[in-house]
Amino acid sequence: MKTLLLTAALAALPQEPDPAPLKVFLLAGQSNMEGQAVVDLDHEEHYNGGRGILTRVLEDPELAPTFGHLRNPDGDWRVRDDVWVWYRAGSGERKIGPLSIGFAVYGGLHHFGPELMFGDVVGDEFDEPVLLVKACWGGKSLHVDFRPPGAGGETGPYYGRILEELSTAMANLETDLPALKGFRPELSGLVWFQGWNDMVNAEATAAYEDNLVHLIGDLREALDSPDLPVVVAETGNCNSEALRSAQAAATRREEVGKRVRFVPTGDFLRAPEDSPNTTHGHHWYGNAESYLRIGEAMGRAMVELLEDDSSR
Repeated sequence: MKTLLLTAALAALPQEPDPAPLKVFLLAGQSNMEGQAVVDLDHEEHYNGGRGILTRVLEDPELAPTFGHLRNPDGDWRVRDDVWVWYRAGSGERKIGPLSIGFAVYGGLHHFGPELMFGDVVGDEFDEPVLLVKACWGGKSLHVDFRPPGAGGETGPYYGRILEELSTAMANLETDLPALKGFRPELSGLVWFQGWNDMVNAEATAAYEDNLVHLIGDLREALDSPDLPVVVAETGNCNSEALRSAQAAATRREEVGKRVRFVPTGDFLRAPEDSPNTTHGHHWYGNAESYLRIGEAMGRAMVELLEDDSSR
């Protein structure tokens, strides 16, 4: 049913003769995909004086050459004209527009997620315009909330919601983003960034590898895209070797094929004392550099998948 709904939504979009393609990437997961990186909040008590926030990252002479392009010379945040984001936060707030900061779970422009650098990497790489559809909700497990049909038992409600978000974004594409009118959407990849809630449950941790294999297969089937490129980002901020190993092992399973990449992220974790949210280890302490490097690594892995014909 989900496949039919999505296919119908795509078919209903008016298209010009031989329309130019629009590369669509589905970014799914839980709170760290929602976006917890702090942009500019620097209260001494609540945000550790701004240590590790984005504005400070761009002042660091070692980091500015890599990430300085995210801010214009006049001090405004860069807004891309070739990458767009469609995101409906858990609160119901719709955040839709050209890629910049602010496409996170919180209101305002004080946070961002992996989409910032992921979109930057794929936007720089491809000539076609890019749309990022975020489907992510905090505090959700793969074992229960995102549980795919192939895993048996009761399918998780948020498995279906991933598909519903993509279908809704496609059905309302030209209304929500008039700049993309006339383009032909092509689902080009899936990025999965989730795992914390499975780490804290032994049964969920033990089942994670199989559940992730089923999730990849079931989403590909539902989206009528058996070779859909998939990037799985490690939950590198957790202390569970079992969970992290399960994430990596799932991407090596024969069932998922070659068009899958595992992205290690543990090296991107920064110390709490160097970060704005010193007690939020589950959210990478809100450290902006961590999220920038995670998004960048996700993007590079996706580019490799799409450019490597031998992975088909």
